[in-house]
Amino acid sequence: MTRMTIPWWQPKVEKGDYRFIQRALDRNFVNEGPQAREFEERIAKLVGARYAVSATSCTAAIFLALKAAGVKAGDEVLVPDMTFIATAHAVDLLGAKVVLVDVDPQTLNIDPSKIARAITKRTRAIIPVHVTGRAADMNAITQIAKKHRLAVIEDAAEAFMSKYGKRFLGTIGDAGCFSFSPNKTISTGQGGVIVTSSKKIYEALKPLKDQGRPQRGTGGDDVHFSVGYNFKLTDLQAGAGLGQLKHLSKRLKRMKRNYALYAKHLKGIGDIRVFPSRKGEVPQWTDIETRKRDELEKYLRSKGIDSRKYWHPIHRQRAYRQSDNKFPASTRLSYRALWLPSAFTLSDADIHTVCRAIKDFFKNAR
Repeated sequence: MTRMTIPWWQPKVEKGDYRFIQRALDRNFVNEGPQAREFEERIAKLVGARYAVSATSCTAAIFLALKAAGVKAGDEVLVPDMTFIATAHAVDLLGAKVVLVDVDPQTLNIDPSKIARAITKRTRAIIPVHVTGRAADMNAITQIAKKHRLAVIEDAAEAFMSKYGKRFLGTIGDAGCFSFSPNKTISTGQGGVIVTSSKKIYEALKPLKDQGRPQRGTGGDDVHFSVGYNFKLTDLQAGAGLGQLKHLSKRLKRMKRNYALYAKHLKGIGDIRVFPSRKGEVPQWTDIETRKRDELEKYLRSKGIDSRKYWHPIHRQRAYRQSDNKFPASTRLSYRALWLPSAFTLSDADIHTVCRAIKDFFKNAR
């Protein structure tokens, strides 16, 4: 088996970051506590949201945000066909119905022109997913939502610190959800954060994530005002996130640099199309389209270069199986799309090595 010398992604917790984890241990407070609060406050401030609520994962965050926005079992929620399946699973967890919508072939985000025909009298929410940090068309989506009185819950799992115009993604809809899993810019191992500027949604989120208690309880004779669950982020996890935040600016700069180098050096190579990254957006990963996707991925792997094939469209997954005819864009593009090595731990030399390998592949393919 070929050893991967250039990783697709690589999380990094540096030694100086350990002090926040050590602080939780020294306090003997390994449950959710002051560091989780601090992490929430830091995230809210960074993106310009009034409130932030942490959760065990972005999947849990989407579930909680939908429920806090008033979506109920039996309601319909619009989900792009091109996304990690967790987006759909969060809807199913609520007991709502997943209604899949095809994507814009230019961005792989939900296609606003296909949304209107998917809306029924049972539709209650739209989940735009900002794939790889690219903003969905939030102007069009929010206009449609306003017309039909739908909640907008942004799946910004891959879009932390990415902007749409002058606003950060995740802060444009009723609520936005970020992921801090190992393949993200900041990682808490597993974890997510919901941001919102709606006091109503914020006050609904707090008891929903903690067994129906609006404030932290004792575990004994607490008053539980409503149904709630256990989706608390621990101070150990929050500590890992707090430590990495001091590296945020440097990591974002490196990820943008990776994209810029790929866009420059892969221009005109074979049939490659580098998916766009507009001003203000942060490319979580750099992704390309090519009809030779599978062969290219295999070739790069033989050279010790890791990459990642795109998800299968959700409509092709057994739990949500539907006809390809309803989703021509996602059906065609999902099997052509590839994420190139994009880690913030990479160097210019690493990116040049990848580009040379891709050029060699297409030269030999001719």
